[in-house]
Amino acid sequence: MDQRAFCGLFLSGTDTGVGKTIVTAGIAAALRQDEVDVGVWKPVQSGALANEPESDAYLLKELGGVEDAYEEIAPLVFPAPLTPLLAAEAVGKSLTMNEVVAGGQLLMERHPALLVEGAGGLMVPLTRTEMMAHLAVRLKLPLLLVARAGLGTINHTLLSVWYARKLGIEVVGVILNETAPRATGDESVKSNAHMIELYGEVPVWGTLPWIEGPLNSEQLAFTVREHIDLSGIHTCIQNQREKGETRR
Repeated sequence: MDQRAFCGLFLSGTDTGVGKTIVTAGIAAALRQDEVDVGVWKPVQSGALANEPESDAYLLKELGGVEDAYEEIAPLVFPAPLTPLLAAEAVGKSLTMNEVVAGGQLLMERHPALLVEGAGGLMVPLTRTEMMAHLAVRLKLPLLLVARAGLGTINHTLLSVWYARKLGIEVVGVILNETAPRATGDESVKSNAHMIELYGEVPVWGTLPWIEGPLNSEQLAFTVREHIDLSGIHTCIQNQREKGETRR
């Protein structure tokens, strides 16, 4: 595989179902409005085919406003709704890290910046010896964590930050996401960002609110601009460009 410099962010959730696909797509749509040539890459997808409306690849393409094909966004797809390791083995395939990384080569060559969306959290099994976090290590991309906005998120977020740093991954920010209408009486939403910043020593770049009804790319980009600190993301990508770091 040819070595080349590219930059971007690796987006991981603190758990499954925290809405990182919506966050990733929204950031992509907003950056592309700012004329940043950014692609989106889902290295391994399980639970749906790439072109099915409920799939991550479909949402990343349609809401992120990218022109890449569904199969290019998600080159490794397995139908079973299981962790990537088991979803692959269910069809008789054993994933290797080299194969996973090679799947993104086309997008790496097409776009100078990529938003890479992992599957679930950092400790989701990817191969028989490696987890999703090891893919972030291999790609040498900074980590942006997506976490639930409500009760319990402090513990999950701080544990994810700790584990990432233990592996040498730079954690550049956290985005909190409301995955459902805010529960009555959940006062933690008001203080979670501050507590994560205090104990995790990591910036929280905003809280994406729950959006009612069908989404489209323009609406999602507008909401991201209203609630997320895009300047931090722009700065992160620009700093990588200036350093000229060689990835992988």
